[in-house]
Amino acid sequence: MYSPHSPVRIGPRLTPMVKTLILICVGVFVWSILISTFAGPQTLDTFLATFGLIPFKVWGQLFLWQLVTYIFLHGGLGHIFWNMLVLWMFGCALESYWGSREFLRFFLITGAGAGLISVLTGPFANTLTIGASGAIFGILMAFWMLFPNQHVLIWFLLPVKVKYFVPAIGLINLFSAYQAHASNNPETDNVAYLAHLGGMLVAFLYLKGWLSPNNIRQSYYRWKIRRMRSRFEVYEGRRTKSRREDDFWIN
Repeated sequence: MYSPHSPVRIGPRLTPMVKTLILICVGVFVWSILISTFAGPQTLDTFLATFGLIPFKVWGQLFLWQLVTYIFLHGGLGHIFWNMLVLWMFGCALESYWGSREFLRFFLITGAGAGLISVLTGPFANTLTIGASGAIFGILMAFWMLFPNQHVLIWFLLPVKVKYFVPAIGLINLFSAYQAHASNNPETDNVAYLAHLGGMLVAFLYLKGWLSPNNIRQSYYRWKIRRMRSRFEVYEGRRTKSRREDDFWIN
């Protein structure tokens, strides 16, 4: 079990699912380099257009798998390095707290949810989005909700509490998204800020139970029962009214 009062340290012990996800992301990244090197940039572009996230293709051509596969693609060494670093530093604690299966579910739901928000906010866009950043920001949100008083070392030097660090990261992304929108060119610096914020939003809703499959199923059953009950009450009311109108003798 992970304790929120554990001492400040450089990084946590690598857990099984985090290790698996890192290996998958690194493996796919190396595979994309090999494709570009031996098959050419055009083949790589086709590969990315098939498995990266392109909003118009998701709903226009039903490339629904892109909501998941885009998570494991990365566009450069710096991109994958920072994502995997945050996955290691914060994801291991969550996996130790939840268990590997629940952590994997959370990772995929927040990543896919962030992708879905990108699709909904720009359904006709043909821009490519790749990377695990949506899921990574979801992990940051989860860590903030579960361990707000834990410290994180910025640049491995300055200790800051998570309850201050994560909101600051969120506000920076929100301001950057606003600037990109105000410039009428959301892809100016090739950063999908809405996917980052979407990952945080989906993580918040999920941990509050509003996106839990069990809670959604139970809410559906409760709605169905209320609907059946209301129909039954209407039917009973009609029967009572009819019975009262006919309840007299004719001499």
